[in-house]
Amino acid sequence: MKTPVIAVVSFPGNNCEVESLRAIRNAGMDALYFRWNDDVSRLRDVDGYFIPGGFSYEDRGRAGMISARDPILEFIKEEAAKGKVVIGNCNGAQVLIESGLIPNAEGLKMSLAHNTVDGKATGFLSEWIWVTPSCDADRCATSDWKGTMHMPIAHGEGRFTTTDKAVYEELKSNHQIVFQYCDEEGNVSEDEAVTPNGSEYAIAGLSNPEGNVVALMPHPERTPNGDPYFASVKRWIESHKVDNSKTVVKSDNSTSVKLLRRDPQGVEIFIETIIVNNEERTVEQAAKRLLRDISLKQMKYFSLTGDPQEVLGTISLFNANKEKAVIRRGSKFFAWDVDSKKEVPLEVNKNQVVLLRRNMPDTGAAHLQEGSQTGVCYLCRGVSEEEVLQSDVLEIFGNPHSSILELL
Repeated sequence: MKTPVIAVVSFPGNNCEVESLRAIRNAGMDALYFRWNDDVSRLRDVDGYFIPGGFSYEDRGRAGMISARDPILEFIKEEAAKGKVVIGNCNGAQVLIESGLIPNAEGLKMSLAHNTVDGKATGFLSEWIWVTPSCDADRCATSDWKGTMHMPIAHGEGRFTTTDKAVYEELKSNHQIVFQYCDEEGNVSEDEAVTPNGSEYAIAGLSNPEGNVVALMPHPERTPNGDPYFASVKRWIESHKVDNSKTVVKSDNSTSVKLLRRDPQGVEIFIETIIVNNEERTVEQAAKRLLRDISLKQMKYFSLTGDPQEVLGTISLFNANKEKAVIRRGSKFFAWDVDSKKEVPLEVNKNQVVLLRRNMPDTGAAHLQEGSQTGVCYLCRGVSEEEVLQSDVLEIFGNPHSSILELL
């Protein structure tokens, strides 16, 4: 029998390729290192795909968002439709969620949101946890093992969540919740001591309905404890046939979206960088795949109930050496003069579409006065409001399952 070949697909910023290649080889499979921009002809004889952990594109926009919209994902979607295995761990899981392959290849249904417990941010988590399969051994490509598995997590955005609660009912009825966080004895719990990132239903990993695509947040590739996870992949490939006649039926699922227009909120501050903003440029390039003429300006946003100095006098929030600030009071705008510490009247460009993304919960406002809000503002130029208000465009700027988008 032919030895299965797994392609480890690496995007700029991934950092788990070496241990992923090793884990695949330790399971008796061959591993092929594949850069995101390599020629896909190299994948002719590949039996499956592994998208490793790390911080692809530095998590610009949000974790996995840029990579999920890379052309190579369209190819991987075709391969998944044929029945080939596609596994994503940590950042790879984020990519699969953002691509829509998880949970069901029918668009953006979930988010891997910032870690929060009871509405409070936990920050980046790097610790060891326990997981257990919560499905039958033959349910998905990686679930053919029993008991518990001790492995590390290392992520800032690992909380499985969705605003469409019907998705959870579908996941449960289809047995797509394939791994959950548990204690050493295998007791599943959403308690912070067991599920430290606040993931709903203690979800650690999901599969697609067919079982050949799996998204897992923890890192079995980083420990010998994870060997059974990869051995399961080999058995799955050897026992499941690939149907090369199947293809993805591509359709334009983009729909027009109505966004609420946000009224002025007390004192509002918009902060932009003087130096090159790499996140701004990368998000712009992702948007240009859909809107060729779009240009972006990205700004930090604060709506305050207190004095502007609460932000402008805090170096971690505003650094005058590399940033400049604009203040809005009602319908009037002012530039912040750093030297005189005064607000100078300012005329703003009205020929642009302005979007505000606020993450839910708004953990960024925790250190500000009660009632304050934070977010990210995108000034979209060169395009019409009608062009911007399309679902696939808006999903670049914010995942609707973990954030709110508004027009300013």
